[in-house]
Amino acid sequence: MSGTTGKETARAAADEDSPERQERVAARTPPASPLIEEVGPGHPVRPAIEAAEAERQAGGLGKLGRPLNRRSPFMIGMAGAAGVAVTIALVELFIRARSVLILIGLAFFIAAGLDPVVVWLTRRGLRRWMAVTVVVLGLIVLVGGFIAAAIPPLAAQTSALVHELPHYVHDLQNHSSTLGRLNDKYHIEQRVTSLLSTKGTALVGGVIGAGQIVVSALSSMVLVGVLTVYFLAAMPRTKLFFYRLIPQSRRPRVILIGDEIFTKVGGFVLGNVITSFIAGAGTFLWMLAWGIPYPVLLGLLVFLLDLIPIIGSTIGGVIVTLVALTVSLPVAIATLIFYAGYRLAEDYLLVPRIMGRAVDVPALVGMVAIVIGGVVLGIVGALIALPAAAALQLILEEVTFRRLDDS
Repeated sequence: MSGTTGKETARAAADEDSPERQERVAARTPPASPLIEEVGPGHPVRPAIEAAEAERQAGGLGKLGRPLNRRSPFMIGMAGAAGVAVTIALVELFIRARSVLILIGLAFFIAAGLDPVVVWLTRRGLRRWMAVTVVVLGLIVLVGGFIAAAIPPLAAQTSALVHELPHYVHDLQNHSSTLGRLNDKYHIEQRVTSLLSTKGTALVGGVIGAGQIVVSALSSMVLVGVLTVYFLAAMPRTKLFFYRLIPQSRRPRVILIGDEIFTKVGGFVLGNVITSFIAGAGTFLWMLAWGIPYPVLLGLLVFLLDLIPIIGSTIGGVIVTLVALTVSLPVAIATLIFYAGYRLAEDYLLVPRIMGRAVDVPALVGMVAIVIGGVVLGIVGALIALPAAAALQLILEEVTFRRLDDS
């Protein structure tokens, strides 16, 4: 028995001394720091380097040290100066990168709106990347089909509009026509002529300016599309990153409130697209029924304008009503009544049923939020104003008001 044990021990020792074993151990052992060869035994940094080597061999990166004394005058002064410097740098960065940050925010907003669809697909057995791929391909098919169906009639109706402009100019000068009477009362022709003469210098470079606008818009759309896909794919990791910035004791409540905010944003985006599609389709059918010109062009315009909450459908209705004046005054009045009725139906029937509790914001608060968002960030600000107001209202109700009620 002892002889067998001795043979096994000798064999184990031989295995430990074998070149293969030594290579495996060396592969698992991190390389030594080059500083160990630069310092002698009596160097003041030698103990710290040896301690670091011990931690390296153990597979770690050391333990956290004692925190600095934040109450010392030096630390207070340094913290104050660093805070001022960081604030100035952040403000300067925001001013310089404002346009890019707006596009990034818009992409994140769209990704947050599409995230509930991806989550729904993942709960049906798909992996995250597969669900994101399905959503992106679905969007590409929908947008491509919409563009393919809309471009031919849009081109035809735009060409017809250009050819009929001289007829409209003649009607403006005809005092017996509807446009002529409106021109006599509101001096439309004089105002347009004054506007064109005032902006004549700017109109000289109109072609170049239009080309630059088109290129800038296309590049912005591509950037927003790419960032949306990245945000959508990395949404769980993005949420975890922000949640880790919160102290551990507050994370559960922040996670609950954050998930509720994301739910509100997702419900708003999907519901807003559905209601806007209904507005555009209703405009198209109404204009076909009454023989109002350019139904596809104006239906698309109403769809895009209705994406802006509260005021978008109103602006679209005014534009369509003005175009309906070219048919007759009764048709224009009927169109105005149609949009007034649709606005009431959208506010009290469609929005509550489609969006539900996603955006439960009072009308006055929503109007103020949209106006402020439009002034600060333009169309993007108007688009995200309502869900931002809903998120702010949720935070006030769950945090601020509860603290004030308990105080």
